[in-house]
Amino acid sequence: MRSGASAAFVVVTGLSGSGKSHAIRALEDLGYFCVDNLPVALIPTFADLTLRAPGGVRRAAVVVDVREGRALASFPAAYRRLKKNAGSHQVRLVFLDAGHSTLLRRFSETRRPHPLALNRTVAEGLLEERRLLEPIRRIADQVLDTSALTVHELRRRILETVGGTARVAPLGVTLLSFGFRHGVPENADLVFDVRFLPNPHFVRSLRRWSGRHARVAEYVLRTRAARRFVRLTTDYLKFLVPQYIAEGKTYLTIAVGCTGGRHRSVAIAEELAKRLQSLSGVDVRVRHRDVAAN
Repeated sequence: MRSGASAAFVVVTGLSGSGKSHAIRALEDLGYFCVDNLPVALIPTFADLTLRAPGGVRRAAVVVDVREGRALASFPAAYRRLKKNAGSHQVRLVFLDAGHSTLLRRFSETRRPHPLALNRTVAEGLLEERRLLEPIRRIADQVLDTSALTVHELRRRILETVGGTARVAPLGVTLLSFGFRHGVPENADLVFDVRFLPNPHFVRSLRRWSGRHARVAEYVLRTRAARRFVRLTTDYLKFLVPQYIAEGKTYLTIAVGCTGGRHRSVAIAEELAKRLQSLSGVDVRVRHRDVAAN
């Protein structure tokens, strides 16, 4: 946030299983300082540090829910005072809701215990929670029904709610070279096999260098097949990466493999990284896993 810009304080609340954890992570990605389950008694102090302290946190968000216990009843009055005293700064209360059957299904899928269902059914806990949260729901600035939302759709709705139109953190794109003889990287999102390219390992004058050496890279990239592969793969990635960004993905690992992971995969990974540097909203890095393993 620019120096001197209005501060922002967001309270995220709602029913268990409605998506509060996903919402708070979306706010973190937008640059908010986030605290989960901050006691109601501390919220005014924390908000004051956010909204008024010079040089302090300028955007913050807290989660308030039934884990607060009896003190939850004091939150509506505390929030009204907070909003009244905010002046020109942004203060918002976002309530996440979902249908009863949807919440039951989510608890069944995750097998997490409901905080109010220690000695009763999840359904009974949800009904009690809805009753306790109703006074907060009535004063919410926005109520989001997450029943039909995917995680990525919820993320977009949260960012729209707080006025976030741009991605703060770039998509971390890692070009990772590797050797198939050492195994495919477990963290790879995409894997490209370049073992069809001429192998510098069988050229005595090139064998001792890796694909980072100019002569090796020139040898690997000199064929028509190599140049076409790089061009087509670059076009594919330039289409795909913005789709990942729109989906809300924060990192992408593109693995490029050859037999040993020293020559061809290294040269191709370096070349693809150069060509992806021009993409907006990405932070391109290169790693060579097996270059020293040969």
